[in-house]
Amino acid sequence: MKLITILPCLLLVAGCNAPPDKEADQAPASKADVDADSLRFEDAKTDAAPFTEPPTLRAQVLLDHLGFSPGVIDGKEGQSYVAALRGFQKARGLEESGKLDAATEQALLQGRSIPATRMVVIPAGFAKGPFVPAFPKDAADQAKLPALGYRNLTEALAERFHTTPETLVALNSPSTLVGAGRPFRVPNIPDVDVPTTGEDPRGWNDTLERLGVAPDQLAAAKIVVDKSEGVLKVYDEGEKLVAQFPATMGSRHDPLPIGTWKIQGVSRNPDFHYNPKLFWDVSNDKDAVMLKPGPNSPVGVAWIDLSKPHYGIHGTSEPHTIGRAESHGCVRLTNWDAARVAQMVKPGTPAIFQN
Repeated sequence: MKLITILPCLLLVAGCNAPPDKEADQAPASKADVDADSLRFEDAKTDAAPFTEPPTLRAQVLLDHLGFSPGVIDGKEGQSYVAALRGFQKARGLEESGKLDAATEQALLQGRSIPATRMVVIPAGFAKGPFVPAFPKDAADQAKLPALGYRNLTEALAERFHTTPETLVALNSPSTLVGAGRPFRVPNIPDVDVPTTGEDPRGWNDTLERLGVAPDQLAAAKIVVDKSEGVLKVYDEGEKLVAQFPATMGSRHDPLPIGTWKIQGVSRNPDFHYNPKLFWDVSNDKDAVMLKPGPNSPVGVAWIDLSKPHYGIHGTSEPHTIGRAESHGCVRLTNWDAARVAQMVKPGTPAIFQN
């Protein structure tokens, strides 16, 4: 997909569009700096103080690794984290307490020792964007952009590591510089092998790599969107729960369409036809516009079309709101979860929406 190119230098974590720090330009070059197109996050060699890992943060990272998404990884015991624990416990035949008890922690670890965070070197290819610092709020102005990209490097890093800018500040410090070749602490979401999904006119391989999502995922025999639990569940051919993702679904004005539907198809990095007449909270005086692809599109990086007209499963430009806000009837996921589900389903996959 065609993207605008704006090259910010080094940002302060706490300042989204802060000016470059002159002293930071003197940082020694790393291997990541040498390859101007690199998206690989190498381990950083620093003398940073040891990091004490909160158990909740580590559990969220492990749940994400195993396909039971807690939504944003933030170290908080919120409803999405509890739902992820319940789903994982159900899949493993454990007591569905929604708590990180000893048996659940042992099952999450699977005999492995996986740290909750990593100190990485920000690669040059990732740091150069492209970014849209002055991202407009109005759809008509968004329609003038060639792509709806991230506002800045911090936002891009947050999505790559399945977290929030605020969590990145907490893991580092408000004065930590963000830029190519800089060491930075992030949740331990590993690099994926460079995706290759065949013909790729819309840059889906690049999107997967920038979201830390592998193209090879478990195949879904069916998906179930459960309103009472606030999650999208993925089942295999043996009716086994194999993955789960927190979701925002429906509202009083646009209730979730209860019933059995089918996946019609998957649009990756889609254009989005924004029609105000379909939204109760938007003035009909607004004109319909076509929005270009990008992670800050209203439908995020993927649109999974349903047999119910005008309804779909899609990503979002605001991952921190998943499970905490309402939608216009569709099922909304974080971009990284939407990308994962997009690789699990195919046309004809049943989609059951239930209370």
